This record gives sequence, structure tokens and C-alpha cells, in this order.
Amino acid sequence: MNSYDYVIVGAGVAAAAAAAAIREKDAKGSLAIIGREDDGPFYRPDLSKTLWLDENAGLDNGWLLDDQIGADLLTGTSVTAIDTEARTLTLSDTRTLTYGQLLLATGAEPRTLDLPDSPRILTYRTVADYRRLRELANSGTRAVVVGGGYIGAEISAALRQNEVGVTLIMPGTSVQGSMFPADLAAEVTRTYRERGVEMVTGTRVTGARTEGDTVTVSTDQGTAHTADVVVIGAGVVPNDQVARLAGITVDDGIVVDARLATSAPHVWAAGDVARYPDALLGMRRVEHVDNAEHQGTVAGRNMATAQTGSGEPESYTYTPIFWSDLFDYGYEAVGELSAQADTTEDFSADRSSGVVYYAHEDHVRGVLLWNVWDSTDKAKAVIEQTAVEPRSGDELRGSIDLG
Repeated sequence: MNSYDYVIVGAGVAAAAAAAAIREKDAKGSLAIIGREDDGPFYRPDLSKTLWLDENAGLDNGWLLDDQIGADLLTGTSVTAIDTEARTLTLSDTRTLTYGQLLLATGAEPRTLDLPDSPRILTYRTVADYRRLRELANSGTRAVVVGGGYIGAEISAALRQNEVGVTLIMPGTSVQGSMFPADLAAEVTRTYRERGVEMVTGTRVTGARTEGDTVTVSTDQGTAHTADVVVIGAGVVPNDQVARLAGITVDDGIVVDARLATSAPHVWAAGDVARYPDALLGMRRVEHVDNAEHQGTVAGRNMATAQTGSGEPESYTYTPIFWSDLFDYGYEAVGELSAQADTTEDFSADRSSGVVYYAHEDHVRGVLLWNVWDSTDKAKAVIEQTAVEPRSGDELRGSIDLG
């Protein structure tokens, strides 16, 4: 087919959620999902969590697109141009598709470093990346992980728990130091060292060379570190280039309104790439799966409403959460977590559990729940309440039970 009622660009979590939501309201409309990767939609958090930590987990459990959805899945291709007036897409294989409603769920792209191309130097985001890392990182091998942020922290811990030697190189002095308060970040970093992770801090990777089955990276401190594989965890940037070229409003992501509609008619955006008006926190872009799932669902419903002319569009009013596991630590979080914010810590006497409130002018804009579970709704309530009734310090402590 070269004409579809619905086209979804991007084959990730948001795409799968949108496809399912479309089918809730339109069982027969033609649907295509276009993905640059060779694999279809997969539950991406498993790639750095469950697949490494649960010996019974496998790739078969993570695929998201139900065959009964009835979508044409076009993988290994990308969209190179969008004509929003003609409602057409040009694909990298030169095909042209026509759409009724278009969803841009193009996600984000890992930042890269100026290092040589090598199958032993990889970023980490896709199923293909997981397969490659599994091939190279076995018990007794060594990995260099570059970056102590979200993905660098997770994959370092996961590899070490699989008896892989890990050297973690990062420009800061502590694991997730840009997000955790200083004392907590220092505590986590000590645990990484105790669990056998070689910590190389306060430095950046400046180059690499391959020799046989090894890679040696060099740093701006003049040190060299040799491993079987190098994993780059330097963050991501939104994949908004094709939208920008089409004249769709972009600002560090594709700008959408409360319905997830873009500035172009019949074009929607969801997931990591969407900058949206959060009901609690204002305009923001969120790079976590909970947001992708919920936004994809709302976008899909609104696309079907627009295409079929039945019902009214809905607004996206959900504030997403995120979570992680780092060795024996676990946390859930809501909102904006920056170590540069005004923080209030409320920890148990033994520091086994705690809550950190991140505020700007006594308005809490983020909450970290450290080994505190089932409390994200309470965290959202604090964010909402302090927007109208500012609180700080002792006024915040005790707002959420430590369990």
C-alpha cells in the first residue's frame, strides 16, 4: 500500500501504544508503522534492566506490537521528508506514502563521541545494541562505560552483576551526580566501588584505538583503559530533524499542545521527541517509557477521533514517573530532578529509605522516592499543592511516609 489512514513514524513504545489506541476506536482503518531500526516496537527498559538481571527473561517477552493490531510494519527505513499540505511522506528507500493522520514518535538519538567506527564501540538504546553487547560482554570480559548518568549507571551495574569487569569513566565525581544530592551520590558511588566497578572520575574520553579483540580509550588526564567493549552513555537528543525540515514547530523536541497536536494539521507527536504542556510542571520533554506509553495512547485516540470524525479529542493530563535499579538500590521519581535545585532530604535513621524534594522558590518540581514504593501519586500531590502553597525544609519532611 502507498496510502494509509494512519501512519506512525518511529517504532518504539509510543508507537505501539498509539497503534493499540487507534484500534480501540477504529478497527478497520489502514495503519503503517515506520521504524529506522530493523526490529519492531520493544519494551526498551528491559534492555538495561530485566534482560540482565532476570535469568528467566528473554527478548521474546519484550515485543509490544500485537499481530491483531493489523499494522503494516516497515522496519529498516526512515522518513526523509514530510509534505504537510499534500499529506505525504518520502522514505529513505524513495517510496512515497500518503497519510490521513500522522504521528511522529521518532524518539531520541544517543549522543556520540568523536571515536573511530568499531563494532566494539557502541551506544546503547536498541535491541541490536543489546544483542551486540551480549555477544561481547560475558563473564570474565571487561567493558568501559563512558558516562555516569542514567543509562551509564544502569548498564554499569547490570554488567557488573553479570560478572563483567567494568571501568566507568565520567566527567563528574559521582554516579548520577547531576541528579542526586551530593551525599546520596557519594554513597551510591562508594557502593559502585565496593561492588568492583573501577571508577575513573573527573575526566573525559578523548580518543580510542582498536587492536584485535580489544579497544583502548584515552582520557584528557592522559590515562588509557583497555576493554573488550566500550559503551557510550552520554545522553540523547530528540529526533526532531524531519519535523523541523517540514516547517513544524520545534524547540528541543517537537512542540505539541495539550492534545499532542503539532503546529501542522493532521500531525501529532508523542514520546521522547514531544515537548508538551505538563499539567503540573508546564512545558517539558520527558525521555522515559511511562511518558511514551501514556502519550502514545492519548495521541492514538485523538488521531482516530480526528480521522473518523466521532467524539471529541482529549487532553494529555498525566505527569509521568520514572524508575531505576542500581545494584541493591531502587527508586521511583516524578518531575524534574536536578542537583542544582533547592533540595530537602527526608531519610530514615539508617538511610535505607528516603524522599528528596527538589524545589524552585519553594514550589516542589520533583520528588525522588529512594526505596519508597507506591508513592508516586503522593509525590504528584505535593508538586500540585506547593504550586499554590509553597513549602520548604521541615514543612516538607513527613509529607510522604517512608514506609
